[in-house]
Amino acid sequence: MSEHEQTLFPPPADVASSARISSMEQYRELYRESLDDPDAFWAREAGQLLWRKPWDRLLDWQPPFAKWFVGGQLNVSENCLDRHLKTRGDQTALLWEGEPGEVLAITYRQLHERVCRCASALTELGVQAGDRVILYLPMIPEAAVAMLACARIGAVHSVIFGGFSADAIRERTQDAGAETIITADGNFRRGQALPLKANVDSALAGLDQVKRVLVVRRTGSEISMQSGRDLWWHEVVDSASPDFPPPAFDANHPLFILYTSGSTGKPKGILHGSGGYLAGASLTTKYVFDLRDEDLYWCTADVGWITGHSYIVYGPLAQGATTLLYEGAPNQPAEDRFWDIIERHRVTVFYTAPTAVRAFMKWGRVHPQKHDLSSLRLLGSVGEPINPEAWHWYHQQIGGGRCPILDTWWQTETGAHMLTPLPGATPLKPGSATLPFFGVEADIVDEQGQPVPPHTRGLLVIRRPWPSLMQGLYGDAERYQEVYWSRFPGTYLAGDAATRDEDGYFWVIGRIDDVLNVSGHRLGTAEIESALVDHDAVAEAAVVGRPDEIKGESIVAFVILKGRYQDSPDLRAELRQHVAKVIGAIARPDEVRITPGLPKTRSGKIMRRLLKEITRTGEISGDVTTLDDPQIVDALLGRN
Repeated sequence: MSEHEQTLFPPPADVASSARISSMEQYRELYRESLDDPDAFWAREAGQLLWRKPWDRLLDWQPPFAKWFVGGQLNVSENCLDRHLKTRGDQTALLWEGEPGEVLAITYRQLHERVCRCASALTELGVQAGDRVILYLPMIPEAAVAMLACARIGAVHSVIFGGFSADAIRERTQDAGAETIITADGNFRRGQALPLKANVDSALAGLDQVKRVLVVRRTGSEISMQSGRDLWWHEVVDSASPDFPPPAFDANHPLFILYTSGSTGKPKGILHGSGGYLAGASLTTKYVFDLRDEDLYWCTADVGWITGHSYIVYGPLAQGATTLLYEGAPNQPAEDRFWDIIERHRVTVFYTAPTAVRAFMKWGRVHPQKHDLSSLRLLGSVGEPINPEAWHWYHQQIGGGRCPILDTWWQTETGAHMLTPLPGATPLKPGSATLPFFGVEADIVDEQGQPVPPHTRGLLVIRRPWPSLMQGLYGDAERYQEVYWSRFPGTYLAGDAATRDEDGYFWVIGRIDDVLNVSGHRLGTAEIESALVDHDAVAEAAVVGRPDEIKGESIVAFVILKGRYQDSPDLRAELRQHVAKVIGAIARPDEVRITPGLPKTRSGKIMRRLLKEITRTGEISGDVTTLDDPQIVDALLGRN
């Protein structure tokens, strides 16, 4: 462990004195209660939400399926909007800034009206509770409005990241069985107007299941509108009724599906419910970000990812906070855009990804130094483990050495923070996600499921269900059981390797499966390999990750060409672009290596460990005796 990692940063006195949880003793007392007496803990904490009908039983645990707050009823949209109207109706709920520079402050009362109009419009169009609705939108207020409107009527939204391609939209739309899509004409990114509606049109070519496409006018770009299917948002929503009383839904009514990459090639539809998910997102927002009425909170994630769901929309709004949305890139028009936003709007809590921090480091401290960042009181990190060097830069250059860094570990599947510091209680160790959140019983085990000693690498597991746990994989209960619960029955396998030190602090190392973490986004190697093989020139492909100081991991593809094709720079560029077309630009390989073969065992399994060694060191030091053709190593190393 480096000297930096061993340094302990206690909570600043001013932070601890005003925090909801102000000492480790208080944390330990609440944590122990959350495990030993969960009925009392959750009755107090989740009881602060607005329940239309109280729950009869806290948990129905039929491994691997958990139902929380059984018998209870609520409306998620009502909890995020209606219950705040009397006390903070005129407070800003969403502060939005577009990349070109527009700024719009939307109060809770205004957001409530917009959501009700959208709910009315969707209902008039025939959308009912339980229907799936695809959202393919930029970071504009209508994204949050559409999510909350779906929640209000009980429809199940599935947000697709705006960087994904037509093929990805089509696959997810088909899997969800969605008949409704909400999109925009385009979005602004790095000074350009990028198409979104055109991608939807391509995705729906020959696909008759989608009955209606609602289009927000954002860029003013010329688009095609199909008669009978496509409708303008401003023509349908803006004229709809602002009166839409929220119906009550069962606590386990599905709220959303969010697709994340898996190791089988087919994206997994993570299904989250209502009551348990909202309790987790709201409680973590309350205690981890310790939000106050005067705070302006900014999470830089996209709504297309779980971080945008839990910590831009549902968590902050359930807490009655003011949450900032920014549409564009951090370096548009210059590399100080984030710091300019923080200075102008006086942001107090800032939550971003380590890959962004490393980009900021590369751009230089001159950019944050041009701006007054004194409004900041808390910093957060999400998406992947933050390396100690980036932690210290973030702490000093952005936080001025005074702001605790909330290094959070969690997943799309977990719905909310699982390992995290609390700003007024937890002494920080750079690079560590520190300790479990309330109700989370985390452990590190060996291949046999036995706990490992301190400083020993093992598998990160959660030993009991928690409220924001996903309900399952949409339409695939068998895969849910196999991926997360089969290795150690009754115990959740996170898929990450980790260690724990003598103080019980967790140090997450990274993925143990074939999923890459690129700029905080999880991408399945099998999905990228499938996209490569989809190209006429490719016979077979294997994809691995290589450490990247900015993105966390870069993508390296090893490709075997079909006999009639020859290696060339143009072909490698074409293959990279093909992956971007099939999946999205985020999945474009950074490097394509043409090879005559791949290192395989006698059973045909590709030994990605060897490919990783080659990409990282240019050598192979591990055992190759199990290879079906050991000579392939020489070819991969260029020795032939």
